[in-house]
Amino acid sequence: MPEFATYLEPTQDSGRLLFERGIEGPVTMLNLLRFREVADYSASPELASSTEISGRRAYEIYMNHTQPFLEAAGGELVFIGEGGSNFIGPSEERWDLVLLVKQSSLQSFIGMAQDAGYLAGLGHRTAALEDSRLLPIVNGASYP
Repeated sequence: MPEFATYLEPTQDSGRLLFERGIEGPVTMLNLLRFREVADYSASPELASSTEISGRRAYEIYMNHTQPFLEAAGGELVFIGEGGSNFIGPSEERWDLVLLVKQSSLQSFIGMAQDAGYLAGLGHRTAALEDSRLLPIVNGASYP
């Protein structure tokens, strides 16, 4: 099976492109998540539990940590669902969990992402994920 690049963090270029879109008002983030079988806390050993846990469990811990910061920033979890293999797309690609998270604005999203309290638990997300995608979606698209 060919190796694919993995994506866990935004790049400077992707951040620049996001702000160049000039998004005003609410933005919904489509999250596609693939979990590690076993959470890898090597980047944040201080967050690791005394026993081995799954990537899915580490993400649950991350979500519980994140919820108050999301709500304080005016955001909400709109949808959470189990993923699977693609119906259209690469057959070897799978997504374990799909989330839609509505943010009140791009600025509030960035503010939350820079909050020291939020950042203190970010290592759970890193430990949990093998790969991810995050697509900002804005309302207002029209069909020709």
